[in-house]
Amino acid sequence: MKKSNVVNNSIMLFIFNIAKIVFPFITLPYLTRVLTKDTYGTVTYVKTVMTYMQVFVDFGFVLSGTKDIVKNLTDKEKLNTIIGDTLIARTILGIFGYILVLVLSLILPILRENIIYTLISYTAIFGSIYLMDFVFRGYEKMHVITIRFILMKTISTLLTFVLIKNDSHLLLIPVLDVISTAIAIMLVMFEQRKLDIKMTRSKISSILAKIKDSFIYFLSNAASTSFNALSTIVIGIYLSRSDVASWGLCMQIIGTIQACYSPITDGIYPEMIRTKNLNLIRKILKIFVPIVGAGCIFAYFLAPLGVKALGGSKYIEVVPILRILIPCLFVGFFGILYGWPVLGAINKQKEVTKTTTISVLINALMLAGLIATNNFTLVNIAIARVLADFNLFILRFNYYLKFKNSFC
Repeated sequence: MKKSNVVNNSIMLFIFNIAKIVFPFITLPYLTRVLTKDTYGTVTYVKTVMTYMQVFVDFGFVLSGTKDIVKNLTDKEKLNTIIGDTLIARTILGIFGYILVLVLSLILPILRENIIYTLISYTAIFGSIYLMDFVFRGYEKMHVITIRFILMKTISTLLTFVLIKNDSHLLLIPVLDVISTAIAIMLVMFEQRKLDIKMTRSKISSILAKIKDSFIYFLSNAASTSFNALSTIVIGIYLSRSDVASWGLCMQIIGTIQACYSPITDGIYPEMIRTKNLNLIRKILKIFVPIVGAGCIFAYFLAPLGVKALGGSKYIEVVPILRILIPCLFVGFFGILYGWPVLGAINKQKEVTKTTTISVLINALMLAGLIATNNFTLVNIAIARVLADFNLFILRFNYYLKFKNSFC
């Protein structure tokens, strides 16, 4: 792949992730003001559960499917089969997802009390199956993903300001997501025709084999999602919806800032698969470590201003919690970089998954300990999250040192 393509793809993914930050930050101050804190807590909680459902529906195919396409770009017939089998596999998983959502609604009180809202929210997740990100990542057509996302979010954001005025309009929030997803699917169909993709499928055994092969990626992504989502789920069980809203605001700030790392790691992932060139990683570290470090310092001092601007005065008490979480921004960069772009490039998928799973289990044990000792507070939950992130980086860096000779 030409160096210019790496740069162009990285730029498009950077724009994509900037859009992922900008759009939520446009609607966040609006929703926190027009909705009561308890209702915004409901929105946050259901959205958190849906992040798990998105991981289930994706089932790691964004990574495994991308890898399959990159390795078979010269074989059009095989490409069509890969795309067809993957789409069918994800559709099967998506149908099972509806059953899983109903089961979760029996277990989690907030979902049970908002079952219609939850099911509509999942319908938008189900529709994401047909956005086929793995195809455009594999073809390295990152502009398609970026344009599609911006279109989706522009539509839903504008309609949010027009239609959402108070708690009684709660159900419209997921409905807008469904509408924007449907429009994005039409754009994807147009781009698919431009690439002359004619999906074919093989035997059902091959489709099931794809699910099996992608399972390791699914486990890793599920564990990664748990860093942000697990605490929110538990908070919704043991604390109030107001606490869910407060924690959700902090995690949205942390999560959206960390999303800035994705264009870097996503942009170099296909190149690292092909070349296994550590010089690329060294250049990334040299350029971005000072930027990330400076960003963390600014985040600490600007935390009160940011919280007041995004959540309003009723959320100002979360500033100390947000400051505790800031180290996640720094160490998280290293944890992400040494994951799929480094270890994944040398086929150490199991090691990536193992490090993530161990770190999440450690976080879960810390949360359980806080509950058992009656110390389950947002401050202590934030400390546990930071420790889990540090553990993730240490484990992945140790594997990098162990397998360093596998790189060029």
